[in-house]
Amino acid sequence: MSSVKRKILVLSGKGGVGKSTFTAQLGWAFAADENVQTGIMDVDICGPSIPTILGIASEQVHASSSGWSPVYVQDNLGVMSVGFMLPSAKDAIMWRGPKKNGLISQFLKDVDWGDLDYLVVDTPPGTSDEHLSIVQYLKESGIDGAVVITTPQEVALQDVRREIDFCNKVGIRVLGLVENMSGFVCPNCKTESQIFKPSTGGGRRLAQDMGVEFLGAVPLDPRIGKSADYGVSFLDEYPESPASIAYLDIIDKIKQQLGDV
Repeated sequence: MSSVKRKILVLSGKGGVGKSTFTAQLGWAFAADENVQTGIMDVDICGPSIPTILGIASEQVHASSSGWSPVYVQDNLGVMSVGFMLPSAKDAIMWRGPKKNGLISQFLKDVDWGDLDYLVVDTPPGTSDEHLSIVQYLKESGIDGAVVITTPQEVALQDVRREIDFCNKVGIRVLGLVENMSGFVCPNCKTESQIFKPSTGGGRRLAQDMGVEFLGAVPLDPRIGKSADYGVSFLDEYPESPASIAYLDIIDKIKQQLGDV
C-alpha cells in the first residue's frame, strides 16, 4: 500500500442505497484525468456487483511473479473483486469471517496495484468482519477518509447513524455524507417527486446532527440503473442529467476535503 497515495472507503450501514454505483462513478470521475491512476477494490465478498457495473464481469484475474494483476476497465482504472474468481455468476459465496478476512488481506498485499493516486474501496453494508478487517489492515498505511451513503428515509438513516458512529470509534475521518435517490425528476414534465420521503429531515439533517459534511444529494434517474446493468459510465453517457451534475459536484467536494484541488 506504500505506492497508493489516497485510500477512500465507501460505506453505509444500509444495503441497497447505491454504494457500488457511487464507487463506480467516483472511480470513473477520477480516471477521467488520464494522468490520475485509480484503483477500485470490491470487498463486498458476498455481493460483488462492481464487475457488472464497470462492464468487466466476464474477466478473470491473472497471477504473475509480482502478484495478482487487477482487471483494467481502461489504462488508468484497475479493479479487484471476488467476482472475477467465481466459476459462475450464479455461485453463492458461503464464507465465515476468517476466510473473508484472508481474501481482503490478499487484495491488499498480493495485488500488483502499481502506483495509484486513488484507491476506492467498496464495502458491504454494516459494521462487521469486512469493515473491521480493512480498518485493521490499513492501520499502518492510513485511510484518508470515508464517504458515507444514505437514502432519505428514516429506515436507512438509522443504520447510517451507526456507520458514522463506527467511523468515530475506529478513528476513520468521515469526508462527508451523500444522499442518494433524493427525489425524482420526471423526464417528460420535469416535475420533481419525493419517492423516498425524508420524514425525519433526510441526509442533510443527519449530517448536521452527526457533525459531518453534507456532500450533496443525487436525484433518482432510471438511466443510472440502465448504465449499471450495461456496464457503462453514467457520467459519460448522460452528462446533462441532474444526477451527473450532482455526482460531479460531490466528487469535487471530496477532492476539496482531501486537499487535492
